[in-house]
Amino acid sequence: MGLMELFLIAVGLSMDAFAVSVCKGLCMKRLNLRQAAVIALFFGGFQALMPLVGWALGTQFEKYITPVDHWIAFALLALIGGKMLWDAFHEDDEELSCPADGKLDLRELVMLAIATSIDALAVGITFAFLRMDVVMSVGLIGATTFVLALVGVAVGHRFGARYEKAATVVGGVVLVLIGMKILLEHLGVLAL
Repeated sequence: MGLMELFLIAVGLSMDAFAVSVCKGLCMKRLNLRQAAVIALFFGGFQALMPLVGWALGTQFEKYITPVDHWIAFALLALIGGKMLWDAFHEDDEELSCPADGKLDLRELVMLAIATSIDALAVGITFAFLRMDVVMSVGLIGATTFVLALVGVAVGHRFGARYEKAATVVGGVVLVLIGMKILLEHLGVLAL
């Protein structure tokens, strides 16, 4: 997997965090850069940590899974991307609940960061099978998520929820397409 595919995976994984960051931006009467940075650090940090954990798990079970690793990579990315697409088209538009005092709830941020990064755990497992450079991978995923979450807060503050659904759709499609590319390369349909 090349740097471009890795970057596209990072962007795809970041879309959930971007969407939640847009919602957080909606709650800000005035754009607060300190709060935006804290939100971005939580999402970027967890988005980097989860694939590292997945990679560590994947390397422990490598000898059992190597014969079917391309199918696992495809299945995980397709499931994650498919779930993102399903959520984009089937979630109810919920009322946005904003704290009256404008403060960040750190417990809520941890829960949101975990929820939006679970898919990165599965991607980290595929990194082990594909023998990816884990340091570069988690660094790129964390940095991409940090930047997109920061942008998400600003977009939410400025434009509202107009782009939340589109971001989720794009992220889902990208993950499914990368999963298909990995499978087709390992089956010899696409040249490396």
